[in-house]
Amino acid sequence: MSATARELMTKIEAKTAVIGIVGLGYVGLPLVKAIRDGGFPVIGFDVDQRKIDALKTGTRYILHLGYDFFTNLKADKQFTPTAHPADLSKADLVILCVPTPLGRHHEPDLTYVLESTKTVAQTLRKGQLVVLESTTYPGTTRDEMQPILDARGLKCGDEYFLAYSPEREDPGSIGRSAQHIPKLVGGVDPVATDLAMAFYSQVVKEAHRVSSAEVAESAKLLENIYRAVNIALVNEMKIVLTDMNIDVWEVIAAASTKPFGFQPFYPGPGLGGHCIPIDPFYLTWKAREVGRTTRFIELAGEINTSMPHYVIERTQHALNEHSKSLKGATVLALGIAYKKNIDDPRESPSAEIIELLRDRGAEVSYHDPHLPVFPSMRKHRIDLKSVALTPATLAAADCVLILTDHDAVDYTAIAQHAKLVVDTRNAMTRVPSNQMRCEVIKA
Repeated sequence: MSATARELMTKIEAKTAVIGIVGLGYVGLPLVKAIRDGGFPVIGFDVDQRKIDALKTGTRYILHLGYDFFTNLKADKQFTPTAHPADLSKADLVILCVPTPLGRHHEPDLTYVLESTKTVAQTLRKGQLVVLESTTYPGTTRDEMQPILDARGLKCGDEYFLAYSPEREDPGSIGRSAQHIPKLVGGVDPVATDLAMAFYSQVVKEAHRVSSAEVAESAKLLENIYRAVNIALVNEMKIVLTDMNIDVWEVIAAASTKPFGFQPFYPGPGLGGHCIPIDPFYLTWKAREVGRTTRFIELAGEINTSMPHYVIERTQHALNEHSKSLKGATVLALGIAYKKNIDDPRESPSAEIIELLRDRGAEVSYHDPHLPVFPSMRKHRIDLKSVALTPATLAAADCVLILTDHDAVDYTAIAQHAKLVVDTRNAMTRVPSNQMRCEVIKA
């Protein structure tokens, strides 16, 4: 270990190292709290001045983090939010928490990673450790980031250090804050791994060392591919069992009684969020470089991306049974967030389903207690505002389509005032049978 590395290690162990976070969104902000709770001073950088202004005024912009989170950060003298890249020069560790979306043809889009790496390179100095947390394909840290940083003229592994530690955020889940989720740590060399391990070990409950950045990058993809494949499996089971008049939700509950060899996954209207709909295709793309095809991953993708069309099919069938066509029907969509109890609409299947309903002539409105205005999305532009969930609103709809099962929704009111409910989340099982006044179709 060089003298530069030893000096940085001393700062980390003494908790005097300044930590810079690039990207103050769903991953970066929880990490800020974990690091501050660990006793390190933090500089938070984001190119979005609105986020910086919100942090300086204590204004909440991510629902599930709560008001106290933002007011506490505002009062924290050891946290400095900034939109000035030059401030990153003060950081001893710089952690990148930026999006990694897909391009138009399902190819990896590393624009945010590469641009933020260039930003860090502008002020890279001797003794800094740079860590990427964004989900990406194996080789990104070493093959894409390192050349940009090397161009600064410093020697990697001796004068500056580079590692990968994938984020594992689970927005809205109780008891799964950043501090309590184990971290994987892999550097481009053993010294970088030592430094990153020393740091993360002080801010999270568990840090697990792996042999390289590539192993950590691959492990993160495997985690999300595992979920995507199993969700595809239960989505396919749902379609088949529905045609057999068998309740897939009851089947899953029954299988879950086995204490080994089975983990429950649940069907839905399609995949949402930043991870599951996107990350598997990073490996699919990278596999082609070595002449391999990922047939299992691609098949799962086909099943999961077809689910919005299946929801439309079930909705149309349900309306037909009520002597209504989809064209001209009034449909109230419940929930546009990709999962319950959060305000995150990224890649939400609700957007595609609403567009498909409109394309087929339905009149669509929506209610989401956490998203009062339909946000502008990467693939969708839907000009709608959330309507109040009143008895009159429910009674006026030909069909209430449950797409996100938020806890803040009054499902008993839906049961008592709606005519027809198409439920993609099994949400209406919360309502006692003696309170049910409407027909419920599971989709």
